[in-house]
Amino acid sequence: MRAEQSKIEQAIDDRFETNRLAFCLALLVHPLPLQSHPHVFVDGGVDFVFDEENLLSALLMTWLYDEFESLYILSSYGMSVNSEGALTEADRQELIRYRSNWPIDFDGSAHLSIDNKNIALEWPTNLDAEFIDGRLSVTFMRKLTTAVDLTISPATVAFYESSYFYDFSVTQHPQILNAEIQC
Repeated sequence: MRAEQSKIEQAIDDRFETNRLAFCLALLVHPLPLQSHPHVFVDGGVDFVFDEENLLSALLMTWLYDEFESLYILSSYGMSVNSEGALTEADRQELIRYRSNWPIDFDGSAHLSIDNKNIALEWPTNLDAEFIDGRLSVTFMRKLTTAVDLTISPATVAFYESSYFYDFSVTQHPQILNAEIQC
């Protein structure tokens, strides 16, 4: 009887090992997707800047960080808001200087395409910063390396960040700046 029970236990153990091995192999062949969550929440939008020839020449980006990230950014630079909930002008200028130093792997978060072709954008310039209702607002310019005519094909702008976990929400209606004809 004992030998019979031992054979049954061994058969169960063998079957379990076979199933475990099959499961591990299945994971190698069909890995489960990794789930991640955003660390920074940004509201904002993009305005389209045209030149004197009525060509799209730049994107004016607006980022409005969530309250937590806003406070984190300020504290990381040793700053805080005053009793009115605003930055002093000296801190604002220092914040602009700090934030203008973009990380080397920064891809701009705004990606412009026309006819499914990526349009090259220059490094961000003209950064400005304000603290509004408990949130840090940052604006900056992304010039196109070559201005484009949008009367031929429409442009598409996508927002994503490949180097960090950002959640972008377009909450501002885009403006057409300096264009002869408005949409």
